[in-house]
Amino acid sequence: MTTVNDTNVDHSFRAFVEALKADNDLVEVNTEVDPHLEAAAITRLVCETDDKAPLFNNLKGMGKNGLFRILGAPASLRASSRDRYGRLARHLALPPMASMKEILDKMLSASELPPIEPKIAETGPVKEHSLTGDEIDLTALPVPMIHKSDGGKYLQTYGMHVVQSPDGTWTNWSIARAMVKDKNHLTGLVIEPQHIWQIHQMWKKEGKDVPWALCFGVPPAAIMASSMPIPDGVTEAGYVGAMTGRPLELVKCDTNDLYVPANAEIVFEGTLSITETADEGPFGEMHGYVFPGDSHKCPVYTVNKITYRTNPILPMSACGRLTDETHTMIGALAAAEIRKVCQLAGLPITDAFSPFESQVTWVALKVDTAKLRQMKVTAKEFQKKVGDIVFNHKAGYTIHRLVLVGDDVDVYNGKDVMWAFSTRCRPNADETFFEDVRGFPLIPYMSHGTGSPTRGGKVVSDALMPAEYTSGADWEAADFEHSYPEDVKARVRANWVNMGFRERD
Repeated sequence: MTTVNDTNVDHSFRAFVEALKADNDLVEVNTEVDPHLEAAAITRLVCETDDKAPLFNNLKGMGKNGLFRILGAPASLRASSRDRYGRLARHLALPPMASMKEILDKMLSASELPPIEPKIAETGPVKEHSLTGDEIDLTALPVPMIHKSDGGKYLQTYGMHVVQSPDGTWTNWSIARAMVKDKNHLTGLVIEPQHIWQIHQMWKKEGKDVPWALCFGVPPAAIMASSMPIPDGVTEAGYVGAMTGRPLELVKCDTNDLYVPANAEIVFEGTLSITETADEGPFGEMHGYVFPGDSHKCPVYTVNKITYRTNPILPMSACGRLTDETHTMIGALAAAEIRKVCQLAGLPITDAFSPFESQVTWVALKVDTAKLRQMKVTAKEFQKKVGDIVFNHKAGYTIHRLVLVGDDVDVYNGKDVMWAFSTRCRPNADETFFEDVRGFPLIPYMSHGTGSPTRGGKVVSDALMPAEYTSGADWEAADFEHSYPEDVKARVRANWVNMGFRERD
């Protein structure tokens, strides 16, 4: 893979959009598109067919100031297997052919490096224009209605919340959905144990509303870090600096003491209430369901000022069934952190990935079986050890099934994982269940199922065969790679197209 000198690369969101264009992975839609369902419908079909990212340049209701255009599907998949993860790779300024392992290794690289603190600038592109007071009317903006049964217009699906602990020692960047309440208010999820909830609780003890900013179109590496379950107390700005090899450039908000990316497309400044709540939802979430009429009381955000760059772009995730940003990022980045957590605990885990086919509720863990045999543990002991470590850690919060697989399984290949799980894991006998751990309430079988919406429902499914614990694999896969001699395979590949078959990626 070609290496990239990060210090010479433009990591801005605008440069990311240009990179998609250069990759022929962008469709600029210049005809008028209605933000009420139409823009999201186009984006949803893009996600379900792995088509090019749509940039809507002419939204109905944009107004004379051009606030704002919309980029849909910013981190979804590409159709070609050669650069399937190209949009994610471009988030990190990597070559578009980068593998998922290379992308996740890049994300984890900062955990081994000292943080590079951000550089503070006097101003930046995001300060080019502003709206205050009566100029702010969120109901007049082309905010997308994403699914027909959503409880409102969801402005925030791919922006970055910025909050800081009362003592100023921890600044957190995160993604959490939020919908328009009225002219200058949003309401959205602030749920335990997410970092935005932790900081909200700190301010609640102080008796003060939370100073808050919401940034759209931030450097893509920053939005990926915002999606990653990095440890409590770690400030994402320094993490992103370490990962890219240079400091992020931040500017101070005008109405509070928070700092935001200087080259962001749009920034909302205001407060997150510790007392006021409003109905939020329903919303078609990452697991592919909308439950009409199912709303909950959530905290209210007040927008006091909007700053934005010329001709700004709002990134939008029209989430639902496979495959969109909630799968490529939330699942993949949780798996990366789980890999690190397992390795730090001394477990023989070499790779981890969340299969898209599981709607990213699973993580497959590849086990170094030679090291496993040295541990001289039983299958049940190993299952319990893995589950205790992962399910009691924040990194395992969204994941409900861990699938243990051996050396011959590629965890980044969903077919491989399903093959191993379906043929090597005997239901119940090869599984250990965890009912006294925190569960992820957004999964439908939790929030609308038969048990507690917040506890349990988790399992370690062991797709390691008994021989892998003792003497090593005692089978041979019945597939092209393992069932034929090298000379036969080479001859088949060389003559494949000449025989009339399609050229392989």
